[in-house]
Amino acid sequence: MPNGRTIAARLSDRSRGAPPTGLVVFSIVSVQLGAAIAKSLFDSLGPGGTVFLRIAFAALVLLLLVRPKVGGHDRAGYLVAALFGLALAGMNLSIYLAIDRIPLGVAVTIEFIGPLGVAVAGGRRLLDLLWVALAASGILLLAPLDVLGSTGLDPVGVAFALLAGCLWASYILLSARTGSAFPGGTGLVIALCVGTVVLLPVGIAGAGHALLDPKLLLAGFAVAMLSSAIPFSLELEALRKLPARVFGVLMSLEPAVAALAGLVVLGERLELRAVAAILLVTIAAAGASLFSRHERG
Repeated sequence: MPNGRTIAARLSDRSRGAPPTGLVVFSIVSVQLGAAIAKSLFDSLGPGGTVFLRIAFAALVLLLLVRPKVGGHDRAGYLVAALFGLALAGMNLSIYLAIDRIPLGVAVTIEFIGPLGVAVAGGRRLLDLLWVALAASGILLLAPLDVLGSTGLDPVGVAFALLAGCLWASYILLSARTGSAFPGGTGLVIALCVGTVVLLPVGIAGAGHALLDPKLLLAGFAVAMLSSAIPFSLELEALRKLPARVFGVLMSLEPAVAALAGLVVLGERLELRAVAAILLVTIAAAGASLFSRHERG
């Protein structure tokens, strides 16, 4: 029977052979399905308890599979991994606090200011700006134009979504540096362990004794696999092959996938203009993928 290290090696080899754009798209679907399931747990665990279980289980699973050698790296690498862990914890806590107050699709749409900002900052060609413009148009269609006005959205939820967007931008940049500083999933495991420690008091305060409920623990484990362990590993591998700006534009699929997950899992219906938005962000993602291939020959 293969041990954890052998399994991790096989998974790593398969992900390395897959197209980096495919890894990103699969991670997006996994994240948003996990987010929808997570929201259904808020009544029992609260956002804090749910995000703690998500990060803690993801850290445990990857620790067992990767079995990282944490020694022998320079201090700068450890600092980057720790900052990555802080950004990861803050981003996920913020977006959970947001979707507790506003619909999943709207929250992720607002949060998308993060990767869009990375794409705008990194793009130097006219074609890059075209993909960003298409993605931005999709966001405007998904999000109410008077998002801070009379739409009935909780302003605190909107503020948390904006904070999550800023932290998402940091996450994109720090995850790329972490992937470069550590082999395999070592940097990710370090970051998740840091995030677990940071979120421990938040989880205890938010969920209390519910953290010991076997059914809720199982649900938290499922959320961890869908929202953290699987997608974070795929994204780190993709970022070794894709520029951060291309990764940022590909993430334009997030609002559309989040809206679909919200509809299927949570029954959160969208307006018809969301159809046009989905088309726009899909075209933007496909265009970025094609441009990336041409760029690499």
